[in-house]
Amino acid sequence: MIKTDEFDFELPSELIAQFPSPRRSESRLMVLKREPFEIQHMKFRDVVKFFNPGDVLVLNKSKVIKARIFGRRAETGGKVELLVTEIRDENLFRALVKPGRKARVGEIIILEGGAEARVLERFEDGSRLFEVSGKILEILDKYGHVPLPPYIRREDTPLDEKRYQTVFAEVPGSIAAPTAGLHFEEPILEALRDKGVEIKFIILHVGLGTFKPIKTETVEEHRMDREYFEIPEDTREALKEARARGSRIFGCGTTVTRSLETWKFGKGSSQGYTDLFIYPGFKFDVIDALITNFHLPRSTPILLVSAFAGWDKIKKAYEEAIRLRYRFFSYGDAMLII
Repeated sequence: MIKTDEFDFELPSELIAQFPSPRRSESRLMVLKREPFEIQHMKFRDVVKFFNPGDVLVLNKSKVIKARIFGRRAETGGKVELLVTEIRDENLFRALVKPGRKARVGEIIILEGGAEARVLERFEDGSRLFEVSGKILEILDKYGHVPLPPYIRREDTPLDEKRYQTVFAEVPGSIAAPTAGLHFEEPILEALRDKGVEIKFIILHVGLGTFKPIKTETVEEHRMDREYFEIPEDTREALKEARARGSRIFGCGTTVTRSLETWKFGKGSSQGYTDLFIYPGFKFDVIDALITNFHLPRSTPILLVSAFAGWDKIKKAYEEAIRLRYRFFSYGDAMLII
């Protein structure tokens, strides 16, 4: 059994990025070479030089929805806040409610803009299923707020609508950004294409599962919440061809990695829900290199990168990142593991 507290570390709070870098590609990039172990320090724009012609880069094109919305209880007028965690239909959605004990089954919440959301069901985690008088995506787009993570200790601004979103975001559904992709700009993507790199996409709608803290004493006891994903046919074919010719597959982020490793070149599903939990001891079948951010202690993403590189190497890399004042978490700097 693996003890969860092995993956704990002290992080100075001032290294938690509260705002994005002035330019996406100007984020710092730590390059961690696994064998032989080596660490290099660059800018993210330098990532292009680590690709070879024929390599495949896989990105997550899920789009962050403005999932945080305020409202009031129809009966009492009391204020409530909803965090939409799953959209099941155009007028059916699941959400966390704050204050948490409010909103019993049958009650109506009047959302900003006037739409009425009726509570249909309450789940064990405290979230509710709502039916709304209108299209929830349209309501969120007009009245919702960018769902910044709690360690960004400020309210969202118009800047976040642009920067807490990848430049290739296309399919609405995530309640948090696939943050490793935030560093890419079109010139970098064009430079990769010009070099002969194939850029392919998957969809994984980031939900609570990605960020759910590990509260169990051992890693193995933790259970991931499921998240919806799709790997299109053209992506699947490109990956099979890359493997056949000996080219490398670069996964951008833990969401891409979990999707691809769920699929496993057809041994698993290519569409549906995944609750795959990757931690040390996991055998990777698909990715050969990983682009990622710097993650929270005792989190599922840090366990995934530790499974890929080895906790001993990740721990040394994080110690150096802290010493050199790298920026951490969603709006922070990047790491390439090769």
